[in-house]
Amino acid sequence: MTSPDRHVVIGAEPGPVLEVDPLGAAVVRLEVTCGDGVRRDVVLSGPAVSGDFLGATIGRFANRISGGAVVVDGQEHRLATNEGTTTLHGGPEGFDTRPWDVVEADGSSARLRLTSPDGDQGFPGRLVAEAAYDVSPDGFRLTLTATTDAPTVVSLTHHGYAVLDDSGSVDDHVLTVPADLVLPVDDAGIPTGDPVPVAAGLDLRSGLRLGDVGPLDRAFVVTGEGLRPVARLVSPATQTTLTVRSDQPALQVYTGEWLQSRPPRSGVALEPQLLPDSPRHEGRPGWPSAVLRPGETYRHVLEWRFS
Repeated sequence: MTSPDRHVVIGAEPGPVLEVDPLGAAVVRLEVTCGDGVRRDVVLSGPAVSGDFLGATIGRFANRISGGAVVVDGQEHRLATNEGTTTLHGGPEGFDTRPWDVVEADGSSARLRLTSPDGDQGFPGRLVAEAAYDVSPDGFRLTLTATTDAPTVVSLTHHGYAVLDDSGSVDDHVLTVPADLVLPVDDAGIPTGDPVPVAAGLDLRSGLRLGDVGPLDRAFVVTGEGLRPVARLVSPATQTTLTVRSDQPALQVYTGEWLQSRPPRSGVALEPQLLPDSPRHEGRPGWPSAVLRPGETYRHVLEWRFS
């Protein structure tokens, strides 16, 4: 259904209830019954345009593109920048800032659509993107798709921040990421080379308490292919586990040190995506292609499941 402020609400108690704001196709509320039997909103709420991308759908390209430009089929396209010379999350007017059209909604699903014109934020091609939310008994699935009328680059993701207890911090949450490799970056978050083996402090394969980990804003290369678990977040306080599943090659983990609208580390963002700066590494071994061509359909499936 649609609430008076035009938010879309899907799902029903005792299962998950998901509220989506068409502005940014953003999840602004996700209520679930936690392991201790208490119902909680387990995401940081918007608005997405706060600068923190709270719960928003990110595009055209998730994460950072260095140098404010991409080259597609030998042609350079200058991009709008919003982090020095870097284009972050699609630029200053990325998909998180746009009103999406609600094209379908019922009790358990909602589909939103956004048309991005040729040259939007400097990206080539007219892109039609869709975000389809489906609530299940244990969480939700988000299917992100896009088509284009000219060669372009695309990487869409969900920028939800999870917090599974009432402490106001994720420090006591335990995070597991099945990744053998992590992307090295400089102080601006720009990759400095190919993925490298995880080292102490970044090895999340066996799970680490986030309070024992320094600030994280890094892309991990997740083991396996296809739809698979890419992160497991546990709150011992509420006996609640969130499993994030995705079919993308990487997961950006951001522990919220620089949140503008909330205290630091009040949520952790788990963002499945292509590797940051992939368009600048097109054709390099180990870097999946970011190029989308006419006649193709970009597709990213991700799930949040609770137990």
